[in-house]
Amino acid sequence: MHSEQLSANGVSPMPHGYALMTNPALNKGTCFSERERDALGLRGLLPPRAFSLEEQMRRALGNMRRKPDALEKYIFLTTLQTRNETLFYRLLQDNIEETMPLVYTPTVGQACLEYGSIFRRPRGLFISLREKGRVAEVLRNWPIADVRMIVVTDGERILGLGDLGALGMGIPVGKLSLYTACAGVHPSYCLPITIDVGTDNEKLLDDPFYIGLQQKRVRGAEYDELLREFVEAVKTVYPKALLQWEDFGNTNAFRLLEENRKNLLSFNDDIQGTAAVAIGGLIASLRLTGKRLTDQRLLFLGAGEAGTGIGELFTAAAQKAGLSEADARACCWYVDSQGLVVKNRPGKPLAHHKLPFAHDHAPVATLAEAVEAVKPTALIGVSGMPRTFTEQIIRRMGELNKRPVIFALSNPTSRAECTAEDAYKWTEGRAIFASGSPFDPVTIDGKTHHPGQGNNVYIFPGVGLGALACGAREVTDRMFLAAAETLAGQVTQADLDLGRVYPALTKIRDVSAKIAAAVAEEAHRENLATTPRPADIEADIKAKMYEPAYREFE
Repeated sequence: MHSEQLSANGVSPMPHGYALMTNPALNKGTCFSERERDALGLRGLLPPRAFSLEEQMRRALGNMRRKPDALEKYIFLTTLQTRNETLFYRLLQDNIEETMPLVYTPTVGQACLEYGSIFRRPRGLFISLREKGRVAEVLRNWPIADVRMIVVTDGERILGLGDLGALGMGIPVGKLSLYTACAGVHPSYCLPITIDVGTDNEKLLDDPFYIGLQQKRVRGAEYDELLREFVEAVKTVYPKALLQWEDFGNTNAFRLLEENRKNLLSFNDDIQGTAAVAIGGLIASLRLTGKRLTDQRLLFLGAGEAGTGIGELFTAAAQKAGLSEADARACCWYVDSQGLVVKNRPGKPLAHHKLPFAHDHAPVATLAEAVEAVKPTALIGVSGMPRTFTEQIIRRMGELNKRPVIFALSNPTSRAECTAEDAYKWTEGRAIFASGSPFDPVTIDGKTHHPGQGNNVYIFPGVGLGALACGAREVTDRMFLAAAETLAGQVTQADLDLGRVYPALTKIRDVSAKIAAAVAEEAHRENLATTPRPADIEADIKAKMYEPAYREFE
């Protein structure tokens, strides 16, 4: 987190000359001063005029904006990241509303689909079945010895796009860029990892240029052995690291989280991060609906990691608000591919994670019928099934509720259950809408509505920062509830007046710092912190946040 730690963080001794300019962590490009050019062997290797970081950023921003489409802008930014990290992060941080959709959703979805063809330079570690028995050795190949933040995927469930195998590396890379830009985690601490156990995507298996293992995805004992070895290697090689599980399939995601959350500082963003951002938005929406949390009836389309994760965190929040666990769970209803999730539903048995939300009710086949049966106050989409919130369903939500809450959270934009325009148009502008990827403002009857973006970027960077800052031994569900409540508390009346239940992205670093402080406070409360409690936790965290600025070389 501290910029001065870079040279003492396992990086090779200070390079000179051309080697210095090829080191993205140290390169300043045309910003090297006259004195530095002489002292570091750069004379003649750069054009004579020196520019400031601000001037470099304006030029880079102009170059990015001239690119013809979002994917070309993504390529430009990732190339800049591998050339000059400081400039890259300054550009992101100062233009986060414009750049976040490029380095993450929705553009990162297209980037993952084309990751092999746009692959320029490796970033992060690929650990495949070929490295089984040698995972610790592979981790030590990374040039930084003191890794603190790892995002890992096996590529099985990338956003709403499915099994992309090794092409899923774009997700860990993008998430870690946001850890730095949005929460000030030093880039030298960050390590993206993809575990390649094959893919069941036939298109990739038939692609002669696919960059991963061209074999069917390995499951069962061989998969478990590799993952156990990976966890133990992380604990050995990077004992201070927090590990974020990302975009694993349902079967493995829940199991890996439960097996490892107490013996490895870790969390699953799809389960816990999505839950916190959704509950934060739901709590904020109460200021618009005038209702209480305990009055809510939630109907989810999708009963996987994200959906049941939200349900579990809602249960905790509703219990805190006074409901029993049984009554809190009774507020959450799910529709999956087989219809409404209920007890004694004919067909295959319910998955373990759905059982706590299977209620006594007659089977219901469709989402529209479920809306009639449940009469929800909020409709939450986490299905990856685009345009499934139809006009009939949204209009019915508007009839049932003065201010219907409609969250279409699936990413990327192409997978959203409905658009912002749909939600507002079919409810005469009364909907409280949020989505996982950004939508443009919508004007209905002369009033412009600014949809909130219920993206996990509001949660995971702050949670990770807070856990690292206090040396937490575990990331608990209480910490995610604290993060959700803190996020809701950052929504201003001005935000609500615009129609959004999330803060402006321009405030993301301050939001992340407050969430980090809440997480660290909870860690101290639960006796899970390993560092002394500072007098002012938030001030201490802000002092540790990385600011992208050039070093002055002696």
